[in-house]
Amino acid sequence: MKIKQFYKVNAIILILSVSGIISGYGQKTSTSDSLKKDSVKNAYDIGDLIHQIFRPGKPLKPAQKKSGITPMPSVAYNPSIGAQIGLKAVAGRVLGHEPNTLMSIAATSASITTKGIIYFYLSHNVYTPGNRWNFQGSLVAAKTVTPDFGFGIGGNVSGTPEEVILANPDRKGYVIHGEYYNFREKVYKQVMDHLFVGAGISIDIRRKLEDKNNPDGLTPYHIYSEQNGFNTDHYLSNGFLFNLQYTTRDHQNRAYKGMYADAGLRVNQSWIGSTKNAVQLTTDFRKYWSLSSKNPEHVIAFWNWGSYLVSGTLPYLELPGTGKDPNFRSGRGYTVGYFKGTNYFYSELEYRFPITANKFLSGVTFFNIQTANDNSGTKLFQKWQPAAGAGLRILFNKATRTNLAVDYAFGNYGAKGLFLGLNEAF
Repeated sequence: MKIKQFYKVNAIILILSVSGIISGYGQKTSTSDSLKKDSVKNAYDIGDLIHQIFRPGKPLKPAQKKSGITPMPSVAYNPSIGAQIGLKAVAGRVLGHEPNTLMSIAATSASITTKGIIYFYLSHNVYTPGNRWNFQGSLVAAKTVTPDFGFGIGGNVSGTPEEVILANPDRKGYVIHGEYYNFREKVYKQVMDHLFVGAGISIDIRRKLEDKNNPDGLTPYHIYSEQNGFNTDHYLSNGFLFNLQYTTRDHQNRAYKGMYADAGLRVNQSWIGSTKNAVQLTTDFRKYWSLSSKNPEHVIAFWNWGSYLVSGTLPYLELPGTGKDPNFRSGRGYTVGYFKGTNYFYSELEYRFPITANKFLSGVTFFNIQTANDNSGTKLFQKWQPAAGAGLRILFNKATRTNLAVDYAFGNYGAKGLFLGLNEAF
């Protein structure tokens, strides 16, 4: 796709973003209202399928107002990590009895791969009655193998041999082994309808980092780390978080309408253990349009996520990029970290639609673009990388709108793949 076409697409996306912000203000949608309008009595999920297999002929139980836990196996394959097997679970519940309370959700996963990768995480997004407080956090412990494809957005570069290796214009694959530990917690206080102010902390620890296939150190990771004064074996990235959030989404797991916007500052400080100081600005905007009152599952969804370095220096593996959003769902079509820079901008447009009348199967089509700066002079918005794909959704829990997401996507440089997850990408 040509650059002029990218700018046309980006202009359309910016128009949609502005119209979303304007239409979002003044909306006041409660979870209770949405559940009344969107009855699940005729929906069919995995629980109903299991019921029919093991208890044929007996009536199905009605959907519960209070949702439970949705467990599922976690199976995946990637040449970098090998075959993966594990267990995932998602839970959702509206706390209290007040009408304007958003659904609280939690998720956890534990998995192991044939290449010895062990990964565990626990996350939560909890709203107290009346949305007075919102608690968001996660805990991660992992023995990782991180695929790496260089610094920047790809394309032709020139300079010293080290600069070319760092930019990696041909997207040669590297693999970084190590240990990763993260603790993050943010607390938001509702200051007016739909508007929250929050603060928190994030502790990121990387240990025993090495590229076993390139012991000579001529890799993007080693070159960047040495140029910016980081130990190539380990580092810490510890910082304070300050956020402003506005949300009118009708549902946390799978929104049909409304919007979500979050702007935040991350301030890494050496006096709390961070290897380097840095100030980073992040923005997250999501807007949903339901196209039918009769079938609200027909949805146009838009997402923009960006991260910008204001001052200081970030470690290589903490640079923003493909799949580096808080839920690791951006950039379908590329591996996590395929493109990255100190400044990064990502947008995605998705159409969601029902396939079966009982809502058991639905589908999506999507298109995304991303841009980043690099070390050879390329600025943000100068070069774009696209990806596109389609996917299938299987309803796991009708009370919480929890779906199994199966997507196939492709991008440039021959990048393509199958992406599995619980719930929508955004």
